[in-house]
Amino acid sequence: MSTQSKKFNIHEDWTVVILGFIIIGISLFIFLPEVPVFNWSNPADLQAKVFDLQNLEILFIQFIYFISIGTLGTFLIGRPVRYFLFTFPVVYILTLIALILAGNAAIKSINLEAVIFSLIIGLAIGNFFKLPEWFRSALSTEVFVKIGLVLLGTSVIFSDILKAGSLGLIQALVVVISVWCFAFWLCRKLKVDDELTMMISSAVSICGVSAAIATSGAIKGDSKKLSYVISIVLVTAIPMMIFMPIIARYFNFPEEVTGAWLGGSIDTSGAVVASGTLVGETALKISTIVKFSQNVLLGLAAFAISVYWTYSHNTTSEAVESKPTLKVIWERFPKFVIGFIAASLLFSFLITPETRNNVKDSLKNLQGIWFALAFTSIGLETNFKDLLSNNSRIPLYAFLIAQLFNVIVTLIVAFLLFG
Repeated sequence: MSTQSKKFNIHEDWTVVILGFIIIGISLFIFLPEVPVFNWSNPADLQAKVFDLQNLEILFIQFIYFISIGTLGTFLIGRPVRYFLFTFPVVYILTLIALILAGNAAIKSINLEAVIFSLIIGLAIGNFFKLPEWFRSALSTEVFVKIGLVLLGTSVIFSDILKAGSLGLIQALVVVISVWCFAFWLCRKLKVDDELTMMISSAVSICGVSAAIATSGAIKGDSKKLSYVISIVLVTAIPMMIFMPIIARYFNFPEEVTGAWLGGSIDTSGAVVASGTLVGETALKISTIVKFSQNVLLGLAAFAISVYWTYSHNTTSEAVESKPTLKVIWERFPKFVIGFIAASLLFSFLITPETRNNVKDSLKNLQGIWFALAFTSIGLETNFKDLLSNNSRIPLYAFLIAQLFNVIVTLIVAFLLFG
């Protein structure tokens, strides 16, 4: 058994890069998974569309697809496959419930994303039912998240951003650097622990959930702390999505400025699109460009954070001196970032626009489901007491203050560049 484990054991980050590109390769050359229907407005609609026999067949094929990829990943990493085979169907069914709830027309109108329901369902079950330890240990949260991040690279197309000019990139750089530094300084002042400091700083400055996940991977952070930051990001994004357009209309901000403000301040892409739509077509376009510009910085930020974390938390026996070697930096570097960047470069420069348009909806669906599976898993392994304890208040205050700073700085920069 030990011989097999040594023989078939690949680092988790390299495994997700392999799996991500297997998915991309299958989509480009072998089989393009159909996108299932989750949209419905009433019970009759639900029965006719979502529970239609053809749609159920698509969902079943999708289940076989995901469990096959997940099983391969479990095997390559060296974890027990049998536990994964027992656990995954439960996680998948719970995730489907979240996707169906998020597909309701009333829910979609306020842009509550499926990952919110995934997290809520997971938290409810994980806290009200005692799950076996083998079940919790078999949850593949990090694998699901990182596969989703590799696939996210396929949607970060450099030419789309550059077509809109350099203003979005300039704003992204100014806002990300200034807000990250302020959030980091604030968390240090409030004595927030190092892992939460890094996750909060990235989440509030770059692109919310994805940045928190990437940072957690870069520093090999605790999943409970990641869940805490994700919960804050998702909860605060909703009122920002609603009230920021109202404020912009009240003070009669130009649409270009409003779009840049929304795209740079709101932490989730879905909420950015929803809030931009409330303002107008120009605001929607600018807000999306600015948000994509920040997404481009995700890989570079994860690399920089990984290097910083290696230098500031050097505890390996290999590095005796005060500064770690390049070997240590490479060992700690989150390899899934390479997958993200490689996927972005592939789809930006090597894949034709026709092929890209043909596969983008399917890949976006796969990416979204991997993220939803991850959020369900995060909920199942997280305890409410950890999120609501007294120790959680200071990081919450740090996030809210940093977010307020983000809103103010982004508005100033938006007026300077787009006003």
